[in-house]
This record gives sequence, C-alpha cells and structure tokens, in this order.
Amino acid sequence: MKQLEVTILGQSYLLGCPEGGEVQLQAAVATVDQEMSAIRDAGKVKARERMAVLAALNLAYRLADKGAAATRPKHTPSADEHIEDEAMLEWLIERLDSTLGDDGRLL
Repeated sequence: MKQLEVTILGQSYLLGCPEGGEVQLQAAVATVDQEMSAIRDAGKVKARERMAVLAALNLAYRLADKGAAATRPKHTPSADEHIEDEAMLEWLIERLDSTLGDDGRLL
C-alpha cells in the first residue's frame, strides 16, 4: 500500500492508498473537499470537525438515496401517495434541522 498526500480544506493529510487506487482516492478527496467547502462557505459552521460530520452525512444521504432510487418501483405515485411522500420528507428534514440546531441545515 502506498501513501498519498492530499489536501482537504487547506489542510494536508497523508492517506494510505492501494496500488492502482490513486485516481479513485483523488476523486473522493475532491468530493469531500467540495462538500466541506460548500458548508464552510455557507458560513453557518465554523468548526472543521462539524463540517466534516455534516459533509459525511450529506454524502452518505446522497449515496443512500442513489441506492434507494435503483430499487424503487418504476410506477408513478398517485396524487395521494405523492402528497404523503412530500409530507414525510418535509418532516424528516425538519427533524434533522432541529437536531443540527444552529450548526446549519443538512439540505
């Protein structure tokens, strides 16, 4: 395993990387750096650790949503189902936002 020096939010990290995995690791680093920069630039979160947690949650949510989209039924929901889904999604987002408090919004 080789080591690769990367930079996230202006800070250098030395990471272990399997042979041939450099491109994937660099892509992952770029994604994390973009996500953390967006959170920092929103100005609501100052602590690097909290930015990292929010970035990880955002990325994990997108990954889970992408996986769920692949397994969702291919039918178009009725108007009632659509309203129920939107209400549930709004409730979940409000619950996450209230848990995060002043640190910033998840979405």
